[in-house]
Amino acid sequence: MKIAPKIVLTDEERTTLERWSRGRSIEARLVLRSKIVLLAAEGKMNQKIAPRLKTALKTVSLWRRRFAVQRLAGIEKDAPRGGRPKTRKRMAHLIVEKTTRERPANATHWSTRTLAKELGTSATMVQRVWKANGLKPHLTRTFKLSNDPHFVEKLIDVVGLYLNPPENALVVSADEKTQIQALDRTQRGLPIHRGRCGTMTHDYKRNGTTTLFAAIELAKGKLIGTCMSKHRHQEWIKFLNLIDAETPAELDLHLIVDNYATHKHPKVMAWRKRHPRFHFHFIPTSSSWLNLIERWFREITDKRIRRGTFRSVEQLIEAIMAFIKEHNDAPQTFTWTAKAEDILAKVRRAREVLDKTPSA
Repeated sequence: MKIAPKIVLTDEERTTLERWSRGRSIEARLVLRSKIVLLAAEGKMNQKIAPRLKTALKTVSLWRRRFAVQRLAGIEKDAPRGGRPKTRKRMAHLIVEKTTRERPANATHWSTRTLAKELGTSATMVQRVWKANGLKPHLTRTFKLSNDPHFVEKLIDVVGLYLNPPENALVVSADEKTQIQALDRTQRGLPIHRGRCGTMTHDYKRNGTTTLFAAIELAKGKLIGTCMSKHRHQEWIKFLNLIDAETPAELDLHLIVDNYATHKHPKVMAWRKRHPRFHFHFIPTSSSWLNLIERWFREITDKRIRRGTFRSVEQLIEAIMAFIKEHNDAPQTFTWTAKAEDILAKVRRAREVLDKTPSA
């Protein structure tokens, strides 16, 4: 028969084991092991210790022998387990490398099953590694870096107007929202109730389009807006006249606009010379995010246009103008906070990544 090793404790070991056996913040498994060793040190047999502590005889025998050989360190931590951790690590590394640096032969991105088949592992393994590393190859976000040769100067100019507007002047962000469709659904949507979101039919009837010309005065948030059937330089000049009429004549106007061709038409430039209080500031190309009126366009699209039903262009225009009136009843502006140097730092980092990324 195997004889259980005799346990003799030093004063220091006994103090530590007693503290572990009583500790409320100690792991339950360490509490149990400490009690096993303390009872063994009292001369108790394994057959007596097991029922007293309501555990298995094998458990008592294991930790008694482990303590006899390794002392406190032997019961404080579990011994290394078997398995293939290095293999799993290598596979996780391969999954990350394959996901971020390669594409499948006949697809634009990996799925858990296609990558698992490629690497000879399970789809569950791929999913776990993707989740742990924040990888979502099935999702994309759009972006565009401006190639405007005067990007820095234009950025500093526009951001400077946002952060430090000139005295005795108004900063106005303006643009057109073109081709807004008056869409009428072929059937009424089902009402919202618990457990079901609102619905609308996937098909619709087109009833024409309109173009919204809008400008927001950034000091107080007042909106100037109108709808026209076209968006040529003639309509843009009409809109400039509207801005001129609805703003205090004694103030200069700094107009932030994009690079749409109608904004730079010779007749528009001639109009500007006749109205010296107007100062145009063009944002860099491919940088619509720099024009704050785009933020308001998103607002009207989300809240009034996208899910609206319009049986005619006139009904659409009426809804748009009502939305503008409601905004002006309690105007709210948009506050720009990003500094030019912070934006430029992000652009530099993005260019560095693009330069290092091989073309698809």
